[in-house]
Amino acid sequence: MKSLKLNLHNETSRLRAVIIGTATSNGAIPKLEEAYDPKSRKHIAAGTYPKNEDMILEMAHLAAALVKHDVDVYQPVQIQDYNQIFTRDIGFVIGDTFVRSNILPDREQEIVAIKHILDKMHNVIKPPEEVHIEGGDVMLHNDYILVGTYRGDDYPDYITARTNAVAVQWLQEKFPSKKVKSFNLRKNNLDPYENALHLDCCFQPVGTDKCIIHKNGFLEEEEYQWLVDRFGSDNCFEITKEEMYHMNSNIFSIAPDVVISERGFTRLNDWLRSHHITVEEIPYSEIAKQEGLLRCSTLPLIRD
Repeated sequence: MKSLKLNLHNETSRLRAVIIGTATSNGAIPKLEEAYDPKSRKHIAAGTYPKNEDMILEMAHLAAALVKHDVDVYQPVQIQDYNQIFTRDIGFVIGDTFVRSNILPDREQEIVAIKHILDKMHNVIKPPEEVHIEGGDVMLHNDYILVGTYRGDDYPDYITARTNAVAVQWLQEKFPSKKVKSFNLRKNNLDPYENALHLDCCFQPVGTDKCIIHKNGFLEEEEYQWLVDRFGSDNCFEITKEEMYHMNSNIFSIAPDVVISERGFTRLNDWLRSHHITVEEIPYSEIAKQEGLLRCSTLPLIRD
């Protein structure tokens, strides 16, 4: 069995291998009380939750865009009537190490479904039980690990709080060669306009020196400002609350000069092209109704 030599140090270097989700047997529309996030909850209540056939089509567009750019694409084993779209939640790679997330107990089967891929890896670790962490909150930026978290004493009250302060400390201990910088994110169980489910819902590096960012996603202005100062205000594309709601910061980089983006993100896509970044536009607005988009649906394993 050919092994996978994991290598990941940032969000935008040339992608070679990735795990994407699958939507072929998503199951019935969840009940309102089963919703993991406020956006899914909103669409369940309104009767506009995405249809399975639409999500299958959108994921096929994602896979085609990756294959077009010679990326090796891996997928989970499909579990009957089970949502497996958002692979980013279930694990992440730092350097040559795969970290298995401690995710919501209802989603544990998603890890089992990628065992055939994990078996090809040499370094797979799982944090202790008290470390809550999901891949959407972990962002690599060369020497830095940027981590979204929620530090409030009411952390247990938020189903939208997925990465705790203990996880930040654990990452620093496990990866001492990296600098770990955490960001306290705005959480709301009911209003998707006031909720940053993960760090990639309000921030993401793009290109070689730019980023997409939404100020209201951050509870501490100085932490938001740290990012703006690091990238430079001219290199930051500030998205509106409406654009944040539609997940504009959740695109996915294949290379510094190639991204996959939702075709409806007109303002963002024009900005990217103005900075000589090729935009592979695909339809992905139905999957976005579950408060996740392109970065959420991808788990990169190898970048140059």
